[in-house]
Amino acid sequence: MTTGINFWDGSIWTFVTTLTILLIAMLVAAILRHAFPAIRKLMIPSSVLGGFLILFVGFLYKQITGHNLFDRTLLETLTYHGLGLGFAAMSLRNLDQRSKEYKGDSFRTSISVVSSYLVQGVSALLITILLSFVMKSFFASGLLLPMGYGQGPGQAYNWGRNYENTYGFTDGTSFGLTVAAMGFIASSIGGIIYLNKLRRKGILKASAEYQEEKLTAEQVFGKDEIPMADSIDKFTVQLALVFGSYTLAYLTMRGINSIIETGALGNFGYNTIQPLIWGFNFLFATLFGILVKIIFRLLQRKGIIKRSFTNTFMQNRIAGFMFDIMVVASIAAINLSAFTHAEFVVPLLAICIIGAVLTYWYLDMYCKRVYPGYRHAAFLSLYGMLTGTASTGVILLREVDPLFDTPAANNLVYSQGWSILFGAPMLLLMGVAPQSMGKALMTMGIMLLMFILLNFLALRKPARKQGTKTGDGSLSLG
Repeated sequence: MTTGINFWDGSIWTFVTTLTILLIAMLVAAILRHAFPAIRKLMIPSSVLGGFLILFVGFLYKQITGHNLFDRTLLETLTYHGLGLGFAAMSLRNLDQRSKEYKGDSFRTSISVVSSYLVQGVSALLITILLSFVMKSFFASGLLLPMGYGQGPGQAYNWGRNYENTYGFTDGTSFGLTVAAMGFIASSIGGIIYLNKLRRKGILKASAEYQEEKLTAEQVFGKDEIPMADSIDKFTVQLALVFGSYTLAYLTMRGINSIIETGALGNFGYNTIQPLIWGFNFLFATLFGILVKIIFRLLQRKGIIKRSFTNTFMQNRIAGFMFDIMVVASIAAINLSAFTHAEFVVPLLAICIIGAVLTYWYLDMYCKRVYPGYRHAAFLSLYGMLTGTASTGVILLREVDPLFDTPAANNLVYSQGWSILFGAPMLLLMGVAPQSMGKALMTMGIMLLMFILLNFLALRKPARKQGTKTGDGSLSLG
């Protein structure tokens, strides 16, 4: 009798077939974008479009066969780990030191990022609290808006699942993932409205569509780096650094979790600290990615290793892959059956629509005041990122700044550290608000106070005047 696994068992191939379908869906979406200008003008990323294609096909498959096309747990796992691995890769990059001249703008960008989270959180929480009095809906579900819009599918999944498992929010996981999916739609609609406004005013005269991407040898290979092919392939080294950093993050979270499991921290440990620790997998991955990079630099300075092991170009590609997988898997994991319940749909539509409008209004006001020299580039990059992901922000930015001549693209990268610092209190409040109505109201008040203080800090004096043209001088960004 045969024991162990059989290679013809379906379970052996589940991961491979699932990943294949996700990748093919993105490939089909990319082909559709290139083949049909109407789709391309919507500026929806291929990963997002691919996710909706899979969601539609999966729905039809279930209606016909009565079975699910995917293992939803596997899709959620890909979403969760895609976030952590993507951030680990981003933290391992060797960032260009030329961006130091824009440090002030990066600081102000971090304030706009966190303030947008707060605008989304306060408005959406107020809406869901009010709706909870007139219908059977979860009063704290509004806090999933800044997670889905501002943070993206990974955090929307983390907190949606936490609210579902810990606080009994029915379909909380799908709610969070749907908010993230709606965010991509909001970024496309808002971006198109803003770009059309620029065209009517004659500010936007050229499109970045099919703009040639010029890469130098230094951008691909880097200085004093290990060779492309040696006893181990260079790309394999990059993957080892990413997964090694992420595993160190896991071991640290596991260590903290073991303390919580002893019961020493009581219900506070189980209800607040534990979900925060595992929801912050991306933050731990970032910290250990930075630590690993520092260690390798020290080894190089001491002469223990002769060349740099990290390669920015490859780490960007790894991060891009992980985020694409995270996005397409998150949308595919949405439970469409939840849309048959009013307590799911009404608050979802209310917070997503109002949240998008307020984010648009706030960033338009903020960018006009803080970035007078490149307000349009700043707005499009920030609005795209704070309703979709950083890649969505870059897609919108390229429409007005195809060669990244303004500081807008660098601001998205260099603002991350300050954003984590300023946003930490809000993330901590994510585990407090759902505990009771009183704590939800307290959370809303604290977030409102944070918003006022941060904007006082940023708007007390206008930013310095920046340049107003792209490299070809064809359009004004101010």
